[in-house]
Amino acid sequence: MSSKRLDQSSRYISGYSRRPVTTRDPANPMWWGTIMLRAITLAFAAVAVHHYEYQRPWLAWTVLGVMAAWTVVTSVAYARQRWRWRWLVIVDLFVTCGLMLTTPWTHTEAMYEANAPLITTVWVSATVAATGVRFGAVGGVLGGVVLSIGTILARWEVTLDVVRDCVLLIATGLVIGIAAGSLRAAAVVLARALRAEAATAERERLARSIHDSVLQVLARVRKRGTEVGGEAAELARLAGEQEIALRALVASEPNGETDEGGFADLRRRLQVRSTPKVAVSTPAGEVRLPEHIVDELDAIVTEALSNVERHAGEHARAWLLLEDLGSEVVMSIRDDGPGIAEGRLADAAAEGRMGVAQSIKGRVAALGGTIVLETAPGAGTEWEVHVPRTTTAAASRAWRRGER
Repeated sequence: MSSKRLDQSSRYISGYSRRPVTTRDPANPMWWGTIMLRAITLAFAAVAVHHYEYQRPWLAWTVLGVMAAWTVVTSVAYARQRWRWRWLVIVDLFVTCGLMLTTPWTHTEAMYEANAPLITTVWVSATVAATGVRFGAVGGVLGGVVLSIGTILARWEVTLDVVRDCVLLIATGLVIGIAAGSLRAAAVVLARALRAEAATAERERLARSIHDSVLQVLARVRKRGTEVGGEAAELARLAGEQEIALRALVASEPNGETDEGGFADLRRRLQVRSTPKVAVSTPAGEVRLPEHIVDELDAIVTEALSNVERHAGEHARAWLLLEDLGSEVVMSIRDDGPGIAEGRLADAAAEGRMGVAQSIKGRVAALGGTIVLETAPGAGTEWEVHVPRTTTAAASRAWRRGER
């Protein structure tokens, strides 16, 4: 296998490739629906203007002309994903309110008494739809509230008909916002499933290739070295350990990519730590945390296992346990080595060897977590790391702002 292909393959095994994938907005059909709704309601408004005798007909037709021009502007923008800016939707909301508030200068007293529609009539519903699609349920409700306030100010009274219109505006924003949010959430789940399926297929292909080449060679070295004995037996033992580790690697679940929200699965990251000397136990489900938090916890495990290898002896075993308790994530790294004598860590820090102080305790403190060390001469060593999800979220925000 070429080095280039091996590098590409290793990305599937280790989850190294984390480049975000740019996709189309799953709510794209809803944007097109908003455009069509605005065009249809504009046509209805034009009929309404032609039907009524306004106090200032020229102003009514001017408002209708502005509505038509704004419909063209927003339709062109909303038809292109890169132009659906937040500020444009907010401007859309206030332009609609401004046009609505011209009603007192266009309506006659007779029109008010006859409960004639506002100058903007049902055209405002497209704006509520736009806020719901762009900002979700909360944005849709807020958009409906703003337009409801505009409706009350334009009517200068609160009647059953006005309340009905306000309820419909707010409910429309809520329903469309929920629908848009559900579409986007479903698209994220589907994309993650497709990536996992592709990674699994590639892993199975690599597993077959490795089984037919590397694993067979290691198995033959182990068998032959055991038969020869002497120094070859030691090589056979090492080959056997690597064979087991490689089998565990290709058999473990694919290390999923970081999702669009910047989260990664800590469970999958730790599963590849399994070796003949390291037993790994993880939950059945994913343990998703911000990617850099996963990197820090993985680095803690690396340092702890390195200490086991350096100080616990070549025959020492280690156990890695991951627990997701909902409110916090707990990692336990235990070994059956000789343990740490009292005062040894303080002496190591005084001598300038800061592996435990910085690589383990420092990282845990930076994540807002706590760490407990249980050890005694001849009783092994156990590190227990607790990282609350609340402080994890705060550390994630600080990391994004560059405060760490």
